[in-house]
Amino acid sequence: MLSDFTITAFATLFVAIGPIDTAIVFGGLTAGVHRPERFRLAWQAVLIAGIVLLGFALFGNRLLAALRVSLDAFRVAGGILLLLQAIQMIFAHPSGLSSLTALERREAMEPGDIAIFPLAFPVIAGPAGLTAVVLLMGQAAGDPIGAMIVLAAMLLCLLLTYFGMIFTDVLHRMLEATGSNVLARLAGVILATLAVQFIFDGIRGARLVAGD
Repeated sequence: MLSDFTITAFATLFVAIGPIDTAIVFGGLTAGVHRPERFRLAWQAVLIAGIVLLGFALFGNRLLAALRVSLDAFRVAGGILLLLQAIQMIFAHPSGLSSLTALERREAMEPGDIAIFPLAFPVIAGPAGLTAVVLLMGQAAGDPIGAMIVLAAMLLCLLLTYFGMIFTDVLHRMLEATGSNVLARLAGVILATLAVQFIFDGIRGARLVAGD
C-alpha cells in the first residue's frame, strides 16, 4: 500500500533527521548571532544537507552494488544503526548518532561558517538520516512512485528542519528541556520499531532463517 509506505517513509526520515533536535542544536550554536545571519546559516545548512541526502538517495544503492554489499545486508546493518539511535533517544542520552561530540562542539564555536560543519553534517544529514534514505530507496525497489514518495518525504523533513531552525526560540520556549525529552522518547520508540522491521526484512530477504 502506497499510503502505508508514505507514512513509513515520512516517520523514518522525520525521526532520523530530527527537525526539533536540529533546531535545539542550532539555537545553541547561534546564540547571539543576528537574525539575518541565522536565516542565512539555516538556509545554507538545509541546502547542503539536502544535496548530500539526495546523493545518497540516488546513488547509495549503486555504491552498495559496487562494494558487493547486498541490500539485505545493509538493511540489517542500517537497522542496527537506527536502533542504536533510537536507544539513545529513548534514554535522552546527549550523544546520539547525529549529535556533536565535545570536541566537535568546541570546533563549532570557533569563528567561521558553521553551515557545512556541524549543521549540514552531522546534525542534519547525519549517519541515521543517510542510512534511512538509502534503506527507504532500497525498499522502493526501483518503483518510480515509491522513489518519489521517499524524495518528497525527505524534502518535507528538510523544510520542517528549516522552519524549526528559524523559529528555534519559539520551540525552546514551548518545549523547554522536559518537553524536548518527552518528544525524543516518543520518536525513539517509533524509530526502534522501524529499525527492528528493517532488520527483520534483511534477515528474511537473505533467507538466513529456515522457512523464509
